[in-house]
Amino acid sequence: MTIHASTAPRAAAAFKRRLLGAAVLSLAFGMAQAQVHGPDPTVASLEAAAGPFAVGSSAVGTPSGYGAGTVFYPTVRTEGQFGVVVLAPGFLAVQGYYRWLAERVASHGFVVVTVNFNSTFDQPDSRGTQMAKALQQVVALSKTSTAPYSGVIDTTRQAAMGHSMGGGGTLAAARDNPSLKAAVALAPWHTSKDWSMVQVPTLIISDEKDFIATNSAHSNPFYASFNASLPSAKIELAGADHLCGIQISAEKCKTALAKYSVAWLKRFVDGDARYTPFVRSKTAEMSVFDTRGQY
Repeated sequence: MTIHASTAPRAAAAFKRRLLGAAVLSLAFGMAQAQVHGPDPTVASLEAAAGPFAVGSSAVGTPSGYGAGTVFYPTVRTEGQFGVVVLAPGFLAVQGYYRWLAERVASHGFVVVTVNFNSTFDQPDSRGTQMAKALQQVVALSKTSTAPYSGVIDTTRQAAMGHSMGGGGTLAAARDNPSLKAAVALAPWHTSKDWSMVQVPTLIISDEKDFIATNSAHSNPFYASFNASLPSAKIELAGADHLCGIQISAEKCKTALAKYSVAWLKRFVDGDARYTPFVRSKTAEMSVFDTRGQY
C-alpha cells in the first residue's frame, strides 16, 4: 500500500495508537494472568510459622507410579484456585520429614503434595519421573467430586520442589516438564552437572556447610550451567548443613528455607510480583547469593 505525503502523519499516528493499544492489552493480559492470594507480604509474614490460610490434609488412597502421597491444601473457598507443588524427600528420607514445610507452603496459598518414592534408594531421575506422576494424579483427583480439595487446583500452575536427591529429582522434573512454572531445589544432589536445557524458573537453596551434597560438586555447577537468561537464583544459607529443614532443632534454618521457597513459588507459580524483592537481593542469612534473568 502506498501512503502519500499528505496522509503519512495520520498513518504514523494511527500506527502509534495501534502499538500503544497492543501494549496496553499485553499489560492487561499479563496482569490478568497473575494470581494474588493473601495480604501484601512482609519479612515478618514470610518468617511466621504459618501463612494466612488454614490447611487441611488428605492421603492419596492408591498412588499411581510412586510410593505414597499426602495432599495439603488451603481450606478457604473464597480465594479461587491455587497452584500445586510436589515436594520430594531426599535419600533414605520419607515424606513425614517435610510435613512442616508442606503445611507452611500450603498456608500461603498452594496445594502441596508430599511423596514417598517406590524406594528410598531411588536415584534423582527416577524421583523426577515419580514427582511428575504424583502431580498428574493429584490434578486428576482434584477434578473429582470426592476429593476434599475438589476444584481447588489451578491445573495450569504446577511446580516441583525437593531436598537432596529430591532436589536432584526437582531439577530432572524441571528438565523433563518445561510447562512447570517454578522449581525449588534444596541442597540438590545429582550426578549430572549440566542443566542448560532447563526452561523452568529455578531457585537453588544450598547450605554453606554441606558435606554431603557439597556446593563445589553439586549446587554451584548446577547453577553455573543454567542458561544465562533463565530466571534463576542461588542462595547459600550461612552456617547451615545438608540436614537444614529436617532437623527438629534447626528453627532458624527452617525459617529461612521456607521464606525464600514461598517467595519464589509465589513469584513464579502465582506470577505475584509483590514477592520479587524477597528473591532479588542478599540478606544476612546468606553466605552467597546470585541471580540471573529478568524478573
